Amino acid sequence: MTASPQSRFVVRAPRAFDGSGFVPAAVVVDEGRIVDILAVDAPIAGAAEVAIADDAVLLPGLVDSHVHINEPGRTEWEGFRSATLAAAAGGITTLVDMPLNSVPPTTTVPALEVKRAAAAASAFVDVGFWGGAVPENLGRLGPLHEAGVYGFKCFLAPSGVDEFGHLDRAQLRAAMDEVAALGSRLIVHAEDPALLGADGALGRGYEAFLASRPAASEASAIDAVIAAARASGARAHILHLSDARSLPAIRAARADGVALTVETCPHYLTLIAEDIPDGAAEFKCCPPIREASNRDLLWQGVVDGTIDAIVSDHSPSTVDLKRAGDGDFGLAWGGIAGLQVGLSAVWTEAHARGIPLETILPLFTTGPAAVAGLSGVGRIEVGAPAHLAVFAPDDALRIDAAALRHRNPISAYDGRMLRGRVRRTWLRGRSVFDSTLGGAGEAPATRGAPGGRLRSRTDELIGAMGDPR
Repeated sequence: MTASPQSRFVVRAPRAFDGSGFVPAAVVVDEGRIVDILAVDAPIAGAAEVAIADDAVLLPGLVDSHVHINEPGRTEWEGFRSATLAAAAGGITTLVDMPLNSVPPTTTVPALEVKRAAAAASAFVDVGFWGGAVPENLGRLGPLHEAGVYGFKCFLAPSGVDEFGHLDRAQLRAAMDEVAALGSRLIVHAEDPALLGADGALGRGYEAFLASRPAASEASAIDAVIAAARASGARAHILHLSDARSLPAIRAARADGVALTVETCPHYLTLIAEDIPDGAAEFKCCPPIREASNRDLLWQGVVDGTIDAIVSDHSPSTVDLKRAGDGDFGLAWGGIAGLQVGLSAVWTEAHARGIPLETILPLFTTGPAAVAGLSGVGRIEVGAPAHLAVFAPDDALRIDAAALRHRNPISAYDGRMLRGRVRRTWLRGRSVFDSTLGGAGEAPATRGAPGGRLRSRTDELIGAMGDPR
């Protein structure tokens, strides 16, 4: 059955995630929304039936608040169509796009409108947008805020692209003051450039690259973010935490009342420096993948609740850019392509550690939603849009980068055997991924007009994309 937003159907799930655990439930969908949640065997008249197998679970559509969709300008790296189809295949129904590496970057209202137009033409899941805080637009963030961005991203070290400059410490404090006055949030790539190695060739060995971006750089920058957030009263968020030894400082700041959240990424929770082969630049990202002992401490932060969200930081590029310098880690483009496989990767590691699935699920759903300020997503509840995903926790999944829906066939997860597979995804009751269809699992709904919608800071859907049916 292929559900349209206007159809009425019931999903009967022996195990449905209710935000804290799994319960049997019949989830009734009508006009693209969840209209009732009943006992799993409750009789329901006038509704088509979808039965979830006993070996699978029903999840709310996942939320990813950290995705680089490089359209326009670098669409050959990733575009809205390829990224949102990959998201759907990974169970993600809502994402928030980063303000770089598109050209132009999302640092002005006209640039935001260009981004929105690109998304409106081809997105298959719902999309919101972060704005950028760069030296050139400090003091003038208000128009972007009013235009609906969810907050502002800044770098404290060079971003890797010339059109998105980084902030020094004084500019960081100015940005914090400005976003505090706006009632917005500042999300920060936290590395201290004074403690980073020089740009340029490093060779094919990962050790030299790792040494060039030491944990001390991350710790120093996080301390600066905490100080600026404390002084300004702004809401601040640490992006893609790789240095687990910064977790005590984050805990202490929160205990003091600093409005601070933190995310990490699947690659930091599942990959380790010791296993990265020479020349394998698909593993290069900034901040870097660190040692196994650091990964263990990150998992402690997941389990004890210090880490608020697990997000992809999907930052792809062309194969040529990732292979620049014949695998020289100093010359290759940095970024991990993993949008489609995040839940499976993290669940594989969690299962090996004896951590239940229900422990990690909030970090893929309500956690990222709260980080971005998204409402009404990441939950299975009456009145919510029928964003749903079916996940089979025990299915084997071998990753073939060429078969992923990402635009470019290169990923740090290539060849890995993972545990757990998304079997189906609905967006407002419309099937956007179905693994039973074979091949890439492209549901009939995705073969026509896209059905994603634009989201704004006000948590209102501001523009339908394509045929809403």
